[in-house]
Amino acid sequence: MRADRVHLVAADRRRDSVTTPGLPTGVGTGVGSMPGTDPRAAAAVVNGELDLAHLVELPGRGAGSDLIGRMAAILVDLPMDTATWGYRLAQRESQLTRRARDFLKEDLDVVEELWETAGFVGTGRPFKVQVAGPFTTSASVELPNGHRVLKDPGAVRDIVASTAEGLREHVGEVKRRLGAQVVVQIDEPMIGRVIDGTVKPLTRFDPIRAVPAVEAARALTELIEHVDAPVVLHDCNRPRWDLLEHLRGVAYSIDVTGPTDADLDGIGMLIDRGDILVAGRIPSTAPTRPVNADTVATDLAAITDRIGLSRKVLSENVIVTPTCGLAGASESWAKKALAVTAEAGQLLGTDPTAL
Repeated sequence: MRADRVHLVAADRRRDSVTTPGLPTGVGTGVGSMPGTDPRAAAAVVNGELDLAHLVELPGRGAGSDLIGRMAAILVDLPMDTATWGYRLAQRESQLTRRARDFLKEDLDVVEELWETAGFVGTGRPFKVQVAGPFTTSASVELPNGHRVLKDPGAVRDIVASTAEGLREHVGEVKRRLGAQVVVQIDEPMIGRVIDGTVKPLTRFDPIRAVPAVEAARALTELIEHVDAPVVLHDCNRPRWDLLEHLRGVAYSIDVTGPTDADLDGIGMLIDRGDILVAGRIPSTAPTRPVNADTVATDLAAITDRIGLSRKVLSENVIVTPTCGLAGASESWAKKALAVTAEAGQLLGTDPTAL
C-alpha cells in the first residue's frame, strides 16, 4: 500500500477537512474500547466528541464483546467458542459466534442511526473500525487440542487469511451503511511477545517459536493489501521499531508519554518516510493532575523539536489519541479524555508552529 493512500496532506486544515477521503491528520481519535455496557450512550460520546469517530468496543458486556471475542464475528470459516481460560477455535458455529455477531450488529445499528440523524451518511466522513491483529489472535486463542494457535504455523496462516477476508467484508458493510471513508485499526498488543518468543505455552516443555519481525511484517502486509483501506497498527506496549522497519505505508499507534531515544529515532524514521504517528498522549484513566489540550499539543511539539523535525509534521503526520483503550476509565473521564483528544488534534492541525 502506498504511503500517499494512508495519509492526507492538505493545504487547508480546517475542522471540516476530515471529510476528505483518506486518513485525516491534525485530528484526534479514540483507541476503541469504552466503559460501560450501553452501546448507544458510548457511541453518542464517541461520535459527539471526535471528528474521526470509531466503532465502540464495550468489553464490559462480557464474552464476545472484548478485543478477542469480537473476532468470533469477524473471522471467516473459523468458528470460535469459549474455553476454560478464554477462547478456542471450534468445529461449528457456537453460541459465542452468534453473541458476538449480535453485539456487532447492535453497535453498527446504533452508529448508523446516529449518523443518519447528524446528516453524515454518504458524506465520506472518515470512520474507524478496530479488530485484533492475526498474531495477537493467534497468541490468545487455543486450537481444539488446547495448544495456542501460534504453535501451529499453518493455523496462523489460516488466521491471517480469515482475518483479511472477514475484515474486508466488515469494511464493506460499514461503507454501505454509513457511506464513510473507513479507516482500519489492527490491534496487536501481543506482537512484541510473538516476535520475542515469550508467549506462554500450554506447558513449559512445549515452547512456542518466535516469529521473526520480517515474517510478521510480511503477513500483516498481505492482510493490509487484501483489505485495501487506510490502516493503523496499534500497540499499547513497547513500540517494535524492528517490525515497523519492514512495514511501510501504515500509521503506527503507540504511547508517546515517555519516549526513549530509540522511540525518537523510530518516530523520525516513520515520519521521514511519509507515514503517520498516532500519538497516545492522554491518560486512559483519570490522572491525578489536570490534563488539557494545550499541554498535550505542546508536549507533542516538544517531541518533534527533540527529533529535529519541522513542526509542520504535527498537522501533516500526526493524529492524537489516549494512550490506550478507555474501558478501564470512568464514564466521565472517558468523555473528558476524548474531548481533550479532539481539541489537541485541532490545535495541531491549525497552526503547530505557534505552539
